[in-house]
Amino acid sequence: MNSQYNLENNNFAKKKNHLLSKILIISGILIIVASLVFGITIFIVKSTQNKVTLKSIKKAWNSYDYQKIYELSKAYLNEYPYNNTAITYYSYACFFLSQSQTDTLQAQTYLDECINNLRIAMYSASPSLTPQLQYMLGCAYFYKNTITTHYYADLAVKYLLLAQENGYESDDIPEYLGLSYASLDMTMESIKAFTKALLVRESDSLLLSIAEQYNKAEEYDAAVPYLFRIIKNSKNEEVILKSQILLGNIYIAQGKLEDAMQEFNNVLKKNENSADAHYGIGVIYEMQGNIVKARAEWRTALKFQVNHPGALQKMSNN
Repeated sequence: MNSQYNLENNNFAKKKNHLLSKILIISGILIIVASLVFGITIFIVKSTQNKVTLKSIKKAWNSYDYQKIYELSKAYLNEYPYNNTAITYYSYACFFLSQSQTDTLQAQTYLDECINNLRIAMYSASPSLTPQLQYMLGCAYFYKNTITTHYYADLAVKYLLLAQENGYESDDIPEYLGLSYASLDMTMESIKAFTKALLVRESDSLLLSIAEQYNKAEEYDAAVPYLFRIIKNSKNEEVILKSQILLGNIYIAQGKLEDAMQEFNNVLKKNENSADAHYGIGVIYEMQGNIVKARAEWRTALKFQVNHPGALQKMSNN
């Protein structure tokens, strides 16, 4: 009886231990599984948080954070190199970063990146976006033309005109075209573009640019009124001085030597170190037959600007 009782107790104990072992094993497995699930979840969350998306790039764009757009777009393109949206954001970021640079070399690097990526973006852009890309490419070439020794004005004109022809509108296009045409010595086209720009927004620099182009075309009577407007109304002393110098040179070309002398003397009252004014006065003395006084003025001009081209030429010829 006792032996049977002991046997039953042993069997019960074994079953109990076996059940306990199973419970422990199952609990361990559950703990391991839970740990794995937790770890995978954390990994996925972190991966998702660190993953660059078009949404994150657009968010940076809406904040005007061009450096962040540049970095995010570059990272995104490492994984999706042909995504047109990312390429477009990247090229735009390059353009705006170039505008904020004080280092010309760095600005040129950004512009090169901008131009390369804009050209790539245009291959697969939607028809509705293409005119905007052409406008940005024209602007990029315009600014590249201003900071390099090579000429890109023709490409600026090409893409700005394409943008216009395809329906893109921007108030600055006529002025960019005017400056680009001037760089290409296309004087009448430049005047036409500047005149159109003047209807949109008048500025001292724009008025001076128009006067310079009319002077280049030897249409002096057309240039003079623009210079009068600047001298009378402008608050920018530098632009006023440039306008007075140009007006003095126009008076020389017209044979109005007394008026020219007055303009150059007005300049010297404000800036006695003006090489251009001394050079102009020297030209007046030369035309009056007084070479001694003329050479004295040209020497003075070279004193203030050692590489003044007009004074250097006059001193070598007289």
